[in-house]
Amino acid sequence: MDIEQIRTFLSVAANGSFQEAANRLYVTQSTVSTRIQRLESYLRVRLFVRNRSGAHLTQQGQRFLRHAKSLLLTLEQARHDIGLPSRFRASITVGARIALWEELLPHWIGEIRQQSPDVSIRCDIGFEEDLMRRLIEGNIDIGLMYTPQHSPGLKIEHLFDEMLVLVTTTPDIPWPDDNYIYVDWGPAFYAQHSSSYPNLERSAQVVNIGWLGIQLIRNNGGSCFLPIRMAEPFIRNKSLYTVPDSPQFRLPAYMVFPQDRDCMVLQQLLDELRTLAATERNKSYESITG
Repeated sequence: MDIEQIRTFLSVAANGSFQEAANRLYVTQSTVSTRIQRLESYLRVRLFVRNRSGAHLTQQGQRFLRHAKSLLLTLEQARHDIGLPSRFRASITVGARIALWEELLPHWIGEIRQQSPDVSIRCDIGFEEDLMRRLIEGNIDIGLMYTPQHSPGLKIEHLFDEMLVLVTTTPDIPWPDDNYIYVDWGPAFYAQHSSSYPNLERSAQVVNIGWLGIQLIRNNGGSCFLPIRMAEPFIRNKSLYTVPDSPQFRLPAYMVFPQDRDCMVLQQLLDELRTLAATERNKSYESITG
């Protein structure tokens, strides 16, 4: 058994497909099959059931999943520790949706850098599917997102609720306007949006991140739903305006991390993130009641 076999096993488990795992690992499908066969031969069990819908873990595969994550994390940590300059005592990788990097997480990283300058931090941007896959594969230590999926060995913890507000560049034009941009904030937002606007036609413009919605309406005019913490600076300088009598939608934000990883640095970062989240919850409460 070697690290490439473990990495390949985790990639197949995360993607549910030998072919997709091969694409992610930049190898051929036959290479993936060979690695899995050798791993199964070493463990003397069958790890996957393959059919037309993809590859699914057997009971033995499910049990091995936790051990595989632990093995890979240990090996990756050893590689990082060996390669780190002597002034760093640990290395942590954080991945999050781009909207959460807007003001919120940079403040958190700044606090960590002040308190622990001897910790190396890598920051990545991604969507839920990619972030969950990388968490399963052990390539990131903390994932922050809106719609996480449950997976063995990973813990999901609610941080705070974003409050999405409808903003526009042209408050004198009745809403809905022709330049309304639908920002795809995920299934929870879709359900709330559909319930509030059951007769609203599909928007001519659809984007998958709030940052792009901001760029489009500021350049071309229009409206879209944004987290109030992202919209507030533009509202203050009067480049954006809230649409009167429009609903506010809740969008829960979560952090996901390995459940059984005993790492003091990781726990410190999680605790700091919880403190930051408490501040955001208070802000959200004040925006609702104020």
